[in-house]
Amino acid sequence: MKKTYHGSCHCGAVRYQAEIDLSEGTFKCNCSICAKARNWLVVVPAGRFRLLAGEAELTEYQFGARRIHHLFCRRCGVRPFGWSTAEAGGKFYAVNVASLDDVDLAELIDAPVAFVDGRHDEFHSAPAETRHL
Repeated sequence: MKKTYHGSCHCGAVRYQAEIDLSEGTFKCNCSICAKARNWLVVVPAGRFRLLAGEAELTEYQFGARRIHHLFCRRCGVRPFGWSTAEAGGKFYAVNVASLDDVDLAELIDAPVAFVDGRHDEFHSAPAETRHL
């Protein structure tokens, strides 16, 4: 069931809201940045995401093919979301579920988790090993 969640960085300078159905699934990636940060993400189409505050506090980091805009708060360093564009679906946000302020713990426990092999740009395949993610 879709629900409107509110999220933020640690210091609260960056705040957003997103309409998310956690039962549709979340994902963890093994690319170099996601593995180091232990990202746990959910895809949100651009039309279901709204930045409420803190655009000026966001700093961007890109690497590799520079397809993904990794954003973080320059005050506290937390990465509440990033964005990219899908070839067929347009702009989307990858929301860090740990940055959701009003999510119930039971919803996180029940949320399905898929694993993607971003390290090899195989985002539709799971990596051979996922226990470390």
